[in-house]
Amino acid sequence: MRRSSTFARQVLLVRVGRRDGDPSGVTDVALPEPRYTERRRRRYGLDRFNRPGLDRIARADIDAVMPVSPALAPVVEPDEETGRSIPLLPGERTATRRMKFALVNACTLSSLLLGMLAIFLAMQGEVQVAALCLIACVAFDGLDGALARKLGVASPFGAQMDSLADMCSFGLAAPVVVYASLAGSVSTAAAAVACALVAACAAIRLARFNVSPKDGRFFCGVPTTMAAAVLAVTVAIRLPVPGPVLLAGVALLAFAMVSSFPYAKLARLVKLPPWLWLAPVVGALVDVRLTFALIVVGYLVSGPVLWLRQRRAA
Repeated sequence: MRRSSTFARQVLLVRVGRRDGDPSGVTDVALPEPRYTERRRRRYGLDRFNRPGLDRIARADIDAVMPVSPALAPVVEPDEETGRSIPLLPGERTATRRMKFALVNACTLSSLLLGMLAIFLAMQGEVQVAALCLIACVAFDGLDGALARKLGVASPFGAQMDSLADMCSFGLAAPVVVYASLAGSVSTAAAAVACALVAACAAIRLARFNVSPKDGRFFCGVPTTMAAAVLAVTVAIRLPVPGPVLLAGVALLAFAMVSSFPYAKLARLVKLPPWLWLAPVVGALVDVRLTFALIVVGYLVSGPVLWLRQRRAA
């Protein structure tokens, strides 16, 4: 205890004054007292750590539990792996593959830029044109993933970039366009809350999709792309529903994105019998708006129905 207190006092003490042989007159390093320099280390058992027969594993275990003086900074060994950069395009980096990789990412950037254009148009009152830009965003979003798989240039960088572009186009641009379309039909505060709810749920949905295991058959909740497409088409065709009903539908769609209900993917919908596709086509020729509303409602209801069927089967 006496030696520990003396060492701590020597470390923390700053001696100010002129000493013999020190021209500056200031000494900020305290030397150990002479009576401890000649003391044998065997008394404290420290020399047993320096035996040549001690293997590396035992020495590492001892170093892990040995106390470290607060006056000394911990020594961090450089990690060789941290200095290596991760390539954006895995695999062979030929000129052809790089061009394919650039084409796929150009589609992703096109979706992002179209989303920004939709925001600018909505701010200027061109709501329907902005909705058409959102529909184009949906097309480019589906195109970049299909091209990446077909050309063999799918990468983690592309997946993250696609997620960020979706947040801009579908998580921000779509609520802004809907907010501009609701101006005058509902209160400003209610429209702002509903649109902010869409943005928040879109962020949660995209983050959950990035970290969740993928299911080849169903989506967990309504995809952000599909929700944005529904909102864009609703604004583009000017669906004749009252403002409060449309506001409730926007909030319901936002909650459907973060729900746990299973929704069928497009690949499963394409495999449906051909006669089922005939009904929407005929309905679109009769009344496009009513047919669209029925399709959207049917798709939203399919999630809870599938969830109940899975619960009963389990």
